[in-house]
Amino acid sequence: MFGIVGLPVPDETLLTFSGYLIYKGTFSLPLAMGAALAGSGCGITLSYFLGRTFGLGLIHRYGRYLRITEAHVEKAHDWFRRRGRWGLTIGYFVPGVRHFTAYAAGMSALEPPQFALFAYSGAVLWVSTFLTLGYVLGDQWEAALRMIHRYAVEATVAAAALAVVVLAVRWWGRRRMARQAGAGE
Repeated sequence: MFGIVGLPVPDETLLTFSGYLIYKGTFSLPLAMGAALAGSGCGITLSYFLGRTFGLGLIHRYGRYLRITEAHVEKAHDWFRRRGRWGLTIGYFVPGVRHFTAYAAGMSALEPPQFALFAYSGAVLWVSTFLTLGYVLGDQWEAALRMIHRYAVEATVAAAALAVVVLAVRWWGRRRMARQAGAGE
């Protein structure tokens, strides 16, 4: 639960180790799965309600210090309404993203049934994936997890770099078009 809310808890490591303990016969699969789903569900639900209750108020009050305008907020809401729900499901698998998707869903006033569908299905996929990984890898779980973390971090950095490049190209293109429109007058 605490890791999903955003505290520095090694979620994947705990789940993979739990899968390993299921493999060793120390943990029961149904109990481990139930506890992990309860923790994930509680954490993402708490984040959602915090975002829904306090998120926009904090942005309106302190957003100017971070140069967040009302246009930025509306653009984020629009994106979340169109595509962001899938971020709740897929976001579990992206380090650092899972901590913010539920806050964003709450701030975007995503309806609770839609939130539940995407967030809880993501929790089931995420928990199942890492418990299964620990179970299947058995005694090799630590080495495999280190490799997964390395590639996940590299993929996240590459995706962020690509996003920066795309945004920079868009910004440069808009400025260029604005200059051309100004020169044509």
